[in-house]
Amino acid sequence: MGCVSTVAHVGGSQVLGIIPTAIAEGNIAGKTIREELRVPTMQDRIWKMLDNYDAFIALPGGISTLEEIFQIASWV
Repeated sequence: MGCVSTVAHVGGSQVLGIIPTAIAEGNIAGKTIREELRVPTMQDRIWKMLDNYDAFIALPGGISTLEEIFQIASWV
């Protein structure tokens, strides 16, 4: 995700990273280009994504990635 946000930023796009606080304590925090918004839960993350999106990109991941894809698809 860091590579995608970097390329998007370099290409002139606005990039917003939305990350749950529990995950932000790990090693991924601070690698977002531009603005990073921390939220309490994964559910809050989905809602903030819906409030701020122009597009969604799903990168290869696990079960949680599939859950997010289905949530976004069903709410949009």
